[in-house]
Amino acid sequence: MAGRFFEEWTVGDRMEHEIRRTVTETDNLLFSTMTHNPQPLHLDAEFARESEFGQILVNGTFTFALMVGLSVGDTTLGTLVANLGYDKLVMPKPVFIGDTMRATSEVAELKESKSRPNAGIVTFAHELINQRGEVVCRCLRTALVKRRG
Repeated sequence: MAGRFFEEWTVGDRMEHEIRRTVTETDNLLFSTMTHNPQPLHLDAEFARESEFGQILVNGTFTFALMVGLSVGDTTLGTLVANLGYDKLVMPKPVFIGDTMRATSEVAELKESKSRPNAGIVTFAHELINQRGEVVCRCLRTALVKRRG
């Protein structure tokens, strides 16, 4: 199991997640249609070409989901009880088809769970970074994580 138990985390722990992912047209198309998002900036190349970006923008909710997904293997795989919330989600730069993403995470806060003695609360600061070194997405993810034993 790759995820860590609550006791194994320390505030300030930082991870550069090894898995990288190049965003494809299929990723964007399927995610947009599966979530019923008809935004032409995501689906219509001619419409997007006329925008200030000059090309299709990758669906922001896909971008967010990819950031969290890239982090799971090193953070909560097998130890997660539940994600409790996502805060301060920002997307300072756009993502385009063909961009290659990598993620980083840092433990921002640790709290004992008052209602669950077998778990604790870990807040991760996640960032998604493109091949140009630009942060394209960041958020705080608060997770209820199992304690060892």
